[in-house]
Amino acid sequence: MTEVSKVSVEVAFALPDRQLIMTVEVAPEVSLYDAVLESGILAKFSEIDLDACSLGVFGKTERNPRDVKVKEGDRIEIYRPLIADPKEVRKMRAAKLKEKQAAEKKGGDQAD
Repeated sequence: MTEVSKVSVEVAFALPDRQLIMTVEVAPEVSLYDAVLESGILAKFSEIDLDACSLGVFGKTERNPRDVKVKEGDRIEIYRPLIADPKEVRKMRAAKLKEKQAAEKKGGDQAD
């Protein structure tokens, strides 16, 4: 009888206040998506909606995690959806900086 070989992968998820990296042994033909399911991490983080989250390996997002097979040593990362549009955040930050610089310039003019 032949023993089915397993590969060791890590499954990682992080929130602002806590994170977890779990090591799990899975069959080599398992997809990234299925490895996450098999890891049991969804039971530890009820806020994970796997269909709304992106998955990646070592910081590289995979477009089709159900089609990508795991490899020995992979760290499968679960990426939470963005809360804010990065473009809008940059605009707000630039506007605040502009206001601050204008206030400093105005305050500097009064010192003379």
